[in-house]
Amino acid sequence: MFSKARIKWIKSLEMRKYRLLHNAFVAEGPKLVGELLDACQVSPQDTPYSAPLYVAATKEWLTANCDTVRLFNCEIDEVSREELERVSLLRTPQSVLAVMPIPQSTFDFQLSFPDSNLFLALDGVQDPGNLGTILRIADWFGIHHVLCSKGTADVYNPKCVQSCMGALARVKVHYCNLPEVLGGVQMPVYGTFLDGSDIYEEELSQNGIIVMGNEGNGISAEVAKFVCHRLYVPNFPKGSQTTESLNVAVATGIVCAEFRRRGSILPPLR
Repeated sequence: MFSKARIKWIKSLEMRKYRLLHNAFVAEGPKLVGELLDACQVSPQDTPYSAPLYVAATKEWLTANCDTVRLFNCEIDEVSREELERVSLLRTPQSVLAVMPIPQSTFDFQLSFPDSNLFLALDGVQDPGNLGTILRIADWFGIHHVLCSKGTADVYNPKCVQSCMGALARVKVHYCNLPEVLGGVQMPVYGTFLDGSDIYEEELSQNGIIVMGNEGNGISAEVAKFVCHRLYVPNFPKGSQTTESLNVAVATGIVCAEFRRRGSILPPLR
């Protein structure tokens, strides 16, 4: 059973200022919580996650996952579905809720860009749902690090946490001064622009940083000056009258798919 103080604590984590204050976020549902708990059990060098701070679940979930839950020295409450509804941040509460500590980034922006890797950089992506979908795309295409400008949505916003469908367990997100980071890297930097070159006709490398911009304004001028390869996803038929632009998450999926498709046949571009 939840105490009043517990309910107040969990509910407060819907707001960013309290997530920062308590250094914690809420994850809900068997799949998401299960993947985060699995991530807590791997080597510290492979995951930023440590043990959960708190778990509340139905008797059925706790019985099915008792071996996993016993591994962590955290507070656990057995609750009913009705009690979960009182505290859940979702419209449709599920059988388990966990409060997880927000990982502390150890990414070294001077040393952590291996030549063989592909990275995503997000410049002012503001919708948490878009951010969550992009993390899911990164996870699908084996991109393990996403760099975010300070104007990008909070990855621990409940909408983002739920929409990424467990990708947070594998994809590491780093908030940074994006122009400063891009100015110091020694690898290709790609970006999407309405006046860019057709992505299907341009040479693409196996490594590099792909920059995706804000939903309404695209890539900012401060970041654009560090983009050395300007790309465009053409409509079909090319040049025909269509919608003005693609949703940023949809565009990210198309771009990542083309990089991975091409990466298996093309040598790295220097």
